[in-house]
Amino acid sequence: MPAPVVSVAYHSGFGHTAVLAEAVGAAATAAGAGVHLIKVDEITEAQWEQLDASDAIIFGSPTYMGTASGAFHTFAEATSQRWATRAWQDKLAAGFTNSASKSGDKLHTLQFFTVLAAQHGMSWVGLNLLPGWNSSTGSENDLNRLGFFLGAGAQSPNDQGAEGVHKADIATAEHLGRRIAEQARIYAAGRAALAA
Repeated sequence: MPAPVVSVAYHSGFGHTAVLAEAVGAAATAAGAGVHLIKVDEITEAQWEQLDASDAIIFGSPTYMGTASGAFHTFAEATSQRWATRAWQDKLAAGFTNSASKSGDKLHTLQFFTVLAAQHGMSWVGLNLLPGWNSSTGSENDLNRLGFFLGAGAQSPNDQGAEGVHKADIATAEHLGRRIAEQARIYAAGRAALAA
């Protein structure tokens, strides 16, 4: 089987989400996937074609005012051309987000991603991690320390740059990248078996 192709389509306003995108991409690469990192506010026609040819697309955006950034919303609206032709139907999808607050209404951003994926006929892949830091013996250094299930959630102080992204959140993003690469490999093998 050829290596699965995973694209990370993201926007980063201040560099925090870019750190997560790079962690997702590096882990997916290490797990054997071919990876494309695509900044949605600078997307080219060639990168649209990379998305069309991907086995999985991972959406990433900061959470601003309770939802994905304006730049990501612009990208999402532009995907309507793919929606009309069902170009992304049956691909895998996943997502990650960052905000300055521990909650920051990040769940809404992840839900926005899932609705976008559902409109395209994609299959959503969750984080598949139990929540960390939810007991007296837990720690802020636990994997999935913020307790998300739909995707990877991160928190970075608003008075720090990209260096302020928490190490546990980077590790959680890496987990997401590995998981998507593994699921894309399984999915592609199943589709090949059905076609045989």
